[in-house]
Amino acid sequence: MQQERQGQNHYVTAPEDRIPVFQKIIYGMGSLGNDSQAAWIGQMVIILILGLGISPLWVGLIGCIPRIFDAILDPIVGYISDNTRSKYGRRRPFIFFGAIAAGICYVLMFQLYRHNSATFNSWYFLIFQVIFFIAFTCYSIPWIALGYEMTPDHHERTSLQSWSRVFAQVPWLLAPWCWAIMYSFKNPQTGSADPVLGARIVSMVIGAVIIGAGVLPAIFIKEHFADLPKPEKKNPVKNLLKGIVVTFKNKLFVKICAVTFLIFNGFMLSSTFIAYVVFFYVFQNAPSTDAAYAAGGKLLGIYGTFSAICTVCVVSGIPWLSRKLGKRNAFFITIPISIIGYLMKWIGYNQLHPASSELWNLLNGQGVLNFFKICALVAREHYLLLACAPLIVFGLGSLFTIILSMVADVCDIDELKTGERREGIFSAVYWWMVKLGLAFASLIGGALLVWTGFKQELGIAQAVDTLLWMRILDVCIPIVTSLVAIFIIRTIGLTATKAYETRLQVERRRGERRAEEERREEERREEERREEERRKEERRREQRRAE
Repeated sequence: MQQERQGQNHYVTAPEDRIPVFQKIIYGMGSLGNDSQAAWIGQMVIILILGLGISPLWVGLIGCIPRIFDAILDPIVGYISDNTRSKYGRRRPFIFFGAIAAGICYVLMFQLYRHNSATFNSWYFLIFQVIFFIAFTCYSIPWIALGYEMTPDHHERTSLQSWSRVFAQVPWLLAPWCWAIMYSFKNPQTGSADPVLGARIVSMVIGAVIIGAGVLPAIFIKEHFADLPKPEKKNPVKNLLKGIVVTFKNKLFVKICAVTFLIFNGFMLSSTFIAYVVFFYVFQNAPSTDAAYAAGGKLLGIYGTFSAICTVCVVSGIPWLSRKLGKRNAFFITIPISIIGYLMKWIGYNQLHPASSELWNLLNGQGVLNFFKICALVAREHYLLLACAPLIVFGLGSLFTIILSMVADVCDIDELKTGERREGIFSAVYWWMVKLGLAFASLIGGALLVWTGFKQELGIAQAVDTLLWMRILDVCIPIVTSLVAIFIIRTIGLTATKAYETRLQVERRRGERRAEEERREEERREEERREEERRKEERRREQRRAE
């Protein structure tokens, strides 16, 4: 390895460590498949409450249970992926077949109908969501692990995750329009809006995207550690549990998981309330609940799309910020900026839509021009809420760009200690923590929504205290979790210097191990040659005796 050092903590990535742009694009397409389900399922699940009348508490439980199954499966898939040896590699077979199975299950999950009972729809969705997450784990964990091994360079890993996050924003650009899209479908018999029908159709599109984008990394990306020697045959259950225990003994990794848990799940808990605040508070002056849904769907779409565009800009600049300040120090800029954005949402929400607005008449119109008029009016009258988006995205945008590249650095540190490449188990345990947090957020979010006093049957006539607590929870939860995360980040000691020193030691050890294996192989061949000579000599002696 040739590595040029500039100054005390700045390094230039060696040419052989750079990932070709085509490979970054293909890996990013995998992110498109990965984030399509994350972006859309969170938006579409609202159909269970507002479309099928299922209790928010039960919906929270439905969201929690499958993620627990998913979290348990993550380390198993990661361990199997690490120890798989095939002519197609360790990761690629899982990525290929997992993406296909997950896409099909996503479609089946949302084939819901109003004429079925709430109990039937609840159990149907729950069962297929469990199956979906099992299939999706078989895709996502090996795909994430594949990214960790694509380059050994400290900063190039951040660059790869930046490319990945850019592609990941494509579904987040469109997902905020989920309710508006589903609500635009009409019941063929009554002619009224039928978001349940919309959910069935939208799920087919998302399933196709998961399959189409998900299989590309399996086809086009070459694995760098596909030819590792076969692992020793040991008790797999014991080995798996030992691997998990060793992973949790890595203090740096545990801190990384804790930071992710706090920032991401604080955001997800906040997201539980944003749609309800928009529908029932921001548009509480609407002439009807249906009008509030229609107008709120447009505002959520504009806000979410604008947030995704801002995220692309943020993650594109994160590698530069990381190189200048270091990965850890970059958080001391990005997270405080996001906290300011969360605080500003309180003011943005208080920019209520007037009862006398021309918007209500425009909502009855049809056509593309009318749609853009509605969006322009909503954006103009709620500019304060939109102004929060560029600030809030600094938190999540930097989180998954920097943290995921830090996990790759942790894999090097672990190899130095254990002598094994365990990207699969580290990615599995990392996302296991995230998914447990999502299960927690889903369950607690549903419970908190009920606690606020929300009642679906009241529509826009929700109680004043209910709306107040919704706004308080939406604004305060992510601020508190972000502040705690900052204190943990202060204790993280990973630097570029330490990462490069670790890499040098790891590669030196690999070279020594390779040399030792070659020496043993040469000795084995020499022994086989001597044995063959001995057998030949023995045969010659036998022939002479016979003569």
